[in-house]
Amino acid sequence: MNLTAIFHAAKEASRQLRFIDDQSISTILMEVADAAEQQTDRLLTENKKDLDRMDPTDPKYDRLKLTKERLADIASDMRHVAGLPSPLGTVLADYTRPNGMQIKKVRVAFGVIGIIYESRPNVSFDVFSLCLRSGNACILKGSRDAHYSNEAIVAIIHDVLHKRGMNPATCTLLPSDREATQHLMHAVGWVDLIIPRGSAGLIQFVRENAKIPVIETGAGICHTYIDKDADIDKGKAIIFNAKTRRPSVCNALDCLVIHQDRLGDLPKLCADLATAHVRIWADEEAYKTLNGLYPAELLNQATTEHFGIEFLSLQMSIKTVQNLKEALDHIAQYSSMHSECIVSEDETSCAVFAQSVDAACVYANVSTAFTDGSQFGLGAEIGISTQKLHARGPMALEELTTYKWLVRGDGQIRK
Repeated sequence: MNLTAIFHAAKEASRQLRFIDDQSISTILMEVADAAEQQTDRLLTENKKDLDRMDPTDPKYDRLKLTKERLADIASDMRHVAGLPSPLGTVLADYTRPNGMQIKKVRVAFGVIGIIYESRPNVSFDVFSLCLRSGNACILKGSRDAHYSNEAIVAIIHDVLHKRGMNPATCTLLPSDREATQHLMHAVGWVDLIIPRGSAGLIQFVRENAKIPVIETGAGICHTYIDKDADIDKGKAIIFNAKTRRPSVCNALDCLVIHQDRLGDLPKLCADLATAHVRIWADEEAYKTLNGLYPAELLNQATTEHFGIEFLSLQMSIKTVQNLKEALDHIAQYSSMHSECIVSEDETSCAVFAQSVDAACVYANVSTAFTDGSQFGLGAEIGISTQKLHARGPMALEELTTYKWLVRGDGQIRK
């Protein structure tokens, strides 16, 4: 396969997108959403081929799995994106200089965006919808794990693009081998931006080897701090939801930090976790508190290696602290700057936590499971950026644009 020709075609498709009207884009997205639901059986059949090649105990298995309900949610997200206003052409600044020059700063598409991702076929739909709505062509580089799923998804997208007379290179799926990854990372002049989605290892590999700009969607090492003034019923619900809703995703709880004055409430806080068979790695004080009150086969003593880890499974650690400052210090040391939460009825503690914690999303009395573009009202997301340049947190339409300056005059020259 001639990858240079593929990159050239994507670049040409991105130029053509500049002249496609908003209504046409909305129509395409609605039709892809309809097709995804109408062809659910086909997608599930191809997805099963991928699932059959993976160990069900692998944390990536849940990420890889498509279901009728998940496909319905994907279609719903695409329809939401179809109804969102395009960010393109938004005027960010508009002023006139003393010499009469009229200057505007306006949002424009990046052009061609490459996505390198692991075991998440839903990303194929999300990336296509967000890139098309923001005027970008996309190049998808999925993993071998999701090979059949991704091929089926892109085939559906291409069917709609052909029907609407659109260039199929608007959405390109690269081969699932590693050689294609290398070529994509080195596609200088063809690809404007790369966004990796996956493990910390994948993200580090792309960051260290790409020759074109990269936006990191980092690992999610998420903490929830139970303050001395916490409402325990709220805390119990938040912990259970953040840990068990979907343990394999990046917004899942990894470490419970608890004020020493609330250790007596720890058995209640963890009671529901036992029903979900969550394995706990507890520090010395928390272990003593839970010993005999939490299933012995699920309770373990923690070492330092159990902090600062993204479990991606039904496991979590517990750290006991003496005060809010110690909690903040622990989070600062081990956070991946993704999503962090405090449970407290004290407004001052919540305010200090919000001001002090350096993360893309900081919560007070809310589950970290809400770190999601759809839940933020953005329609969908390309990923959760944990860096600070250009984009941070859920990356949706605006984050897939840059800007340019438009200058008009009447013959002005510079002296």
